[in-house]
Amino acid sequence: MEKLKIAGGYPLKGTVRVSGAKNSAVALIPATILADSPVTIEGLPDISDVHMLRALLEEIGGSATFTDNEMTVDPSSMISMPLPNGRVKKLRASYYLMGAMLGRFKKAVIGLPGGCYLGPRPIDQHIKGFEALGASVTNEQGAIYLRADELRGARIYLDVVSVGATINIMLAAVRAKGRTVIENAAKEPEIIDVATLLTNMGAKIKGAGTDVIRIDGVDQLHGCRHTIIPDRIEAGTYMILAAAAGKGITIDNVIPQHLESLIAKLKEMGVPVEAQDDQVFVGHAEHLTSVDVKTLVYPGFATDLQQPFTALLTRAEGSSVVTDTIYGARFKHIDELRRMNANIKVEGRSAIINGGGQLQGAKVKASDLRAGAALVIAGLMAEGITEITGLEHIDRGYSNLVEKLNGLGATAWREQLSQEELEQMKNA
Repeated sequence: MEKLKIAGGYPLKGTVRVSGAKNSAVALIPATILADSPVTIEGLPDISDVHMLRALLEEIGGSATFTDNEMTVDPSSMISMPLPNGRVKKLRASYYLMGAMLGRFKKAVIGLPGGCYLGPRPIDQHIKGFEALGASVTNEQGAIYLRADELRGARIYLDVVSVGATINIMLAAVRAKGRTVIENAAKEPEIIDVATLLTNMGAKIKGAGTDVIRIDGVDQLHGCRHTIIPDRIEAGTYMILAAAAGKGITIDNVIPQHLESLIAKLKEMGVPVEAQDDQVFVGHAEHLTSVDVKTLVYPGFATDLQQPFTALLTRAEGSSVVTDTIYGARFKHIDELRRMNANIKVEGRSAIINGGGQLQGAKVKASDLRAGAALVIAGLMAEGITEITGLEHIDRGYSNLVEKLNGLGATAWREQLSQEELEQMKNA
């Protein structure tokens, strides 16, 4: 295992290129199961979640090659192999295998998903959708069993706006008989990306990106070539990083419309931001104004950017309040920021940040993916050296992080954990 060390206080400038969207990739790769010939996805991020999904496709008999950020999947020889344990339990987005395998094979056995723990994230809306399409769903010994004689289109109203449920129902419905209508659907750009891939494969989908999606089922889907969208969360993370420790940074390969809520908040803080066609320039602001932030479903402020933004607010003069309406337990980074001299307290679903103090380097641990990003940003602002463990979380969503940071002028490096440190982590 490794740790990440960051020497803080170096002014960052230059250009950083954003990778393909992690939250798209983890749905696009399972979607290839639905085709009957090879599918190629260009621009995938080189992250552990992508490698895990490639291995899972091979477990069920497919072939998948991944080189130069391009994956080609041949699903023709796949079988409905049960996946109750192993890799599937380490990956939150493994639940997309349910919809894809149900759509193709009319049955699936998938272990309950893992990934970052951010409090309860039930899959009841996914199950509601599968059952509406005609599947029986049971939980047997920690795995979800899905079975259907056939899938039939249905009208499905989601009680909660859920990206995962919207995509999963879409995956199952594209090869169902008749029309499926998903009401109160999520509108995230990643849903449009998945719908675009499925449409290129021969699916009939209308309304992706709105709150009503209509799907007319087809008997077969074929292979195609698809280019993934840029990662708006990685882009947002680097924009926040630029506001925190930058002297003028250009973020390349961006769709600025996907980041309007973040851009608005940065400007409210006094950060110069200029959006172009596929780039965003974030200038330097000597003084930052405190702001309040509330996470909302898209196009509101993304919950995935809440933790990095909280780190930035430690630099802002005055008191800020960050409220997470999506995941109320997404505050495990607060204790770690406190170790770095941040003045923050948590009250219910809100964090209250009294900014303006100088962060100090410390030994901290990433509890989840975006908490890791928050600690990286804090380390870049801090005096001295920050040592971050829990890199397996960061590696799930940020491709070539050290190289990108150092390319902007940071001083960051990875080191192997000593035997003593490993023992301490085991006993913690």
